[in-house]
Amino acid sequence: MTDPTPADRAPTEPGGGDALRRLDDPDFPTLTMSQAAELLGVQAAFLRSLDSSGILEPHRSPGGHRRYSRAQLTVAARLRGLLDDGHTLASAEVILGLQDELADARAVTDRLRATLDRLDRDG
Repeated sequence: MTDPTPADRAPTEPGGGDALRRLDDPDFPTLTMSQAAELLGVQAAFLRSLDSSGILEPHRSPGGHRRYSRAQLTVAARLRGLLDDGHTLASAEVILGLQDELADARAVTDRLRATLDRLDRDG
């Protein structure tokens, strides 16, 4: 028998401390497909299509039901917006990847600028 995943373990702290921490974890799969679809304002078929295309890989409960995290819902919402703008699913996926790369590059640039500013002040 395999060890349960963190999502399957019961709270270990009095008062459910682990459970409360998991609520803050954007990657913890808390939402069912129907809850996720309702929150996003989409049909469950849209989420199934993202799963079958491999764009989103929701956690599966022991019974095989899909569970979505807040981070996954963010990706799905961004994709939905691009699809609504007329992009194909393939192009929307590429655009999301490029947007994420750009955001990462900007964060690195900001850190480097802050380091340079600090060195200028201290030097």
